[in-house]
Amino acid sequence: MIECKVCFHHCRLEEGQIGFCQGRKNELGKNIPLNYGKVSSIALEPIEKKPLLRFHPGSKILSIGSAGCNLKCPFCQNHTISMARPDELQMQTLMPKDVVELAIKMKSQGNIGIAFTYNEPLINYEYVLETSKLAKAEGLKTVLVTNGTVESEILNQLVPFIDAYNIDLKGFNSAFYQQLCGDFENVRTNIKLAQKFAHVEITTLIIPGKNDKYEDMEAEAKWLAEIDKDIPLHITRFFPNHLWSDLKPTPLATMVRLKAIADVYLNHVYLGNV
Repeated sequence: MIECKVCFHHCRLEEGQIGFCQGRKNELGKNIPLNYGKVSSIALEPIEKKPLLRFHPGSKILSIGSAGCNLKCPFCQNHTISMARPDELQMQTLMPKDVVELAIKMKSQGNIGIAFTYNEPLINYEYVLETSKLAKAEGLKTVLVTNGTVESEILNQLVPFIDAYNIDLKGFNSAFYQQLCGDFENVRTNIKLAQKFAHVEITTLIIPGKNDKYEDMEAEAKWLAEIDKDIPLHITRFFPNHLWSDLKPTPLATMVRLKAIADVYLNHVYLGNV
């Protein structure tokens, strides 16, 4: 039996057992990242799609993803990879040096670096760390698109090598995070930590009847402003997906009202998917 200490779940794994995130396994008493070097998705994209609107706008970034996630969001738009094990998907092998070499070749197409995205990259933090070290040595930018659910001891290993984050702040109360099998305070702690070392932007997806209370948005905006009023906040619109395909899209009036609330406290508030 081993205890995985990558995130707050602290899965206790017997020999051969795979953790909650679908990406780590007890193999001969060692905590093995099943995703290391395994890529399910890769694309050269505008950096605004991460979304990062105030970090090298107009540039492109090589985006890679794998499989698995340590949350279980019933609205996940990437559930086909985030809820899967690596052996359930068609994956290509790209070791850290391969990704960096590809990123360098794409500089001529406007590429500035590498973004770890699509599924939750921090369940495979060793791969992120080694790739980012090599990328930084070559002058490439590194980006993490993450739910922020990781033990801060792990994030501390990464912060010297990450230039920008987009962190999903799923809602602003513990009850909603419990629905997602997440930890509200853990995410808030990691937002503060990341902000000390890198450019950070926050995304909150607004789901009707779930996390759309005006008072929660006010509390969220106030809290972010206490860290830095210049933190960009992306308020994005929900469309039916995955297990919550029976819900309706977020009303535009709700989106506009929430932005107006956040605008009181923050200098850069954006509406997404409208």
